Amino acid sequence: MITVESLNKSYGSFTAVDNVSFNAEPGRVTGFLGPNGAGKSTTMRVMVGLTAPGSGDVRILGRRFRDLPDPGREVGVLLDASAQHAGRTGREILTIAALTMGLPRTRVEEMLERVSLTPDEASRRVRNYSLGMRQRLGIGTALLGNPEVLILDEPANGLDPAGIRWMRDLLRGFADDGGTVLLSSHLLHEIEVIADDIVVIGNGRIVAQGTKDELLAGAGTVVRATDGTALASALQAEGIVARPTSGGAVLAEADLPRVGRAAFAAGIAVTELRAADGAGLEEMFLSLTAESQRESIDHTTEGAAA
Repeated sequence: MITVESLNKSYGSFTAVDNVSFNAEPGRVTGFLGPNGAGKSTTMRVMVGLTAPGSGDVRILGRRFRDLPDPGREVGVLLDASAQHAGRTGREILTIAALTMGLPRTRVEEMLERVSLTPDEASRRVRNYSLGMRQRLGIGTALLGNPEVLILDEPANGLDPAGIRWMRDLLRGFADDGGTVLLSSHLLHEIEVIADDIVVIGNGRIVAQGTKDELLAGAGTVVRATDGTALASALQAEGIVARPTSGGAVLAEADLPRVGRAAFAAGIAVTELRAADGAGLEEMFLSLTAESQRESIDHTTEGAAA
């Protein structure tokens, strides 16, 4: 169980996290979504004690991370797969972690097999690892202590399709066994496939949260035209809440017939008209974060607030 309550973090005049509150429940995978610079990584760093909050609180298994009696055995963390000692082998990195946690060396071999690193790969220096291999090693380190909670920031980066399927099955199994998984990712399809609950953050604030089914069911209608802005304006003139997303698409909070009639009355030819519950997570994500993109903003703390 992870509980985030009224979390705030600023860097000078720049607010990275603004009054963020949400829960990640046992037995469920919680997807943490947001564009670059939205505040995901800052929130996760605060969770595990790497960044001090400005105000608010984060509890993992009912305690702050620093107060956990044996954090390696209670919380598995992967925030940056590249932050591993490049001169050590994969086996050495896992062995050091195991000894630190008081685990037997046999646990290292069990974990290498679980994350599908071969004996040859385990004997290589990490500097010679691909990003996908580093991700597997990082996930292995997070799982080494048999924790109750996993906190993973972009764990699918660098994995090939088979690796992504492997990771999905592993995390699904972890949650089905009663574990808590908080998963940050920009791979929207992977979140849609694996997540039970979704938290969407933009400009440091939570813009939507709930179960995946709740968020997708309430999405409304997707309608597309050559000029998406004109289409959105026409729908809004008819009292329909409508937000442009991408490629001329508009997400409208009304049923399909009403949206079609409004577009027809405005003389706008639509090229697509369908219920948004079949549109998947991407349209919902683009709609909810349309006004909170930061990719064009230059902040000196942007990397810390990603």
